[in-house]
Amino acid sequence: MQSSTPSPITNDLIDSLPPQDRVFFLADCETIDLAFGEVITEPGGRILHVFFPLDGFISLIASLGDSERLEVAMVGSEGMYGMPLTLGLDESPMRALVQGAGPALRMPAAVFGRHLEQCPALQALLKRYLYVLMHQLSRVAACTHFHQVEARLARWLLMTQDRAHSDQLHLTHEFLATMLGVRRAGITLAAMALQARGLIRYYRGDITVLDRASLIEASCGCYAADRSLYRRVITEEGVTEGG
Repeated sequence: MQSSTPSPITNDLIDSLPPQDRVFFLADCETIDLAFGEVITEPGGRILHVFFPLDGFISLIASLGDSERLEVAMVGSEGMYGMPLTLGLDESPMRALVQGAGPALRMPAAVFGRHLEQCPALQALLKRYLYVLMHQLSRVAACTHFHQVEARLARWLLMTQDRAHSDQLHLTHEFLATMLGVRRAGITLAAMALQARGLIRYYRGDITVLDRASLIEASCGCYAADRSLYRRVITEEGVTEGG
C-alpha cells in the first residue's frame, strides 16, 4: 500500500456529505494505492485506518478455517471499510482483502473517530450505510443457500464490474470458487453456460462482460435488490438531508 498522487473524488459516501463537512473530512484523508491481493486486516485484527475506495475495491471474507472461506460483502467506491469503528470497536470480524487494485482515501482510525463525534451528518450517513451492509450480509447468506451457482456468478460479476468500472475483469476459477464458496468445477460449468449464451467471454482468467443487460437478467434478484436499496437509503436520503 503506497501513497499516491491526488485523484478525483469518486467515493459516493463522501460525495453524499454536505459540502462544508466534505471539505473538512477530505482535509484529513490521504490518497493511497490499494495493491491487488493485499490483506488489510485478518479476523480479530485491529482496524488502524478507514478506507474509502475510489477505483479499487475490497472483499470482506468470512473464514471458518484455512480452506473454508466465503466472500460476504464487497466495498468499492459506493462505501467504506472500517465500519466497526462507528460502533466504538476497532476489531475486524472478517478478513479484508484487496480484490481490485486502485486508489483509495485513507484516514487514521483516531482521526476518523473525532470526525464522527463532531459531524452529525457523517453519523447519520454511516448509520444508513451500516443498514445497507447488514442487508447485504443477510442477503448473501440466503442467496448462497437458495440460488443456483450460475445466477450467483452473474450477480458477483456484475458487482465486480460496478466497482472495477470496467468490462474487463481478471478472475481465475480458483478465486471465483473461493469467493462464492463452491467447488471449482461448479464455477467452470456456470462460466461456460454464461459464455455459451454470449453474456461473457472467458479465457485463462480474463473475463469480458459482453452483454450487461442480459447478464442482469441471468443474475438472481439479489443484484437488483442491493442496488435499489442503496439508491433509496443512501443516494435519495442523502440528497434529501444534504440539500
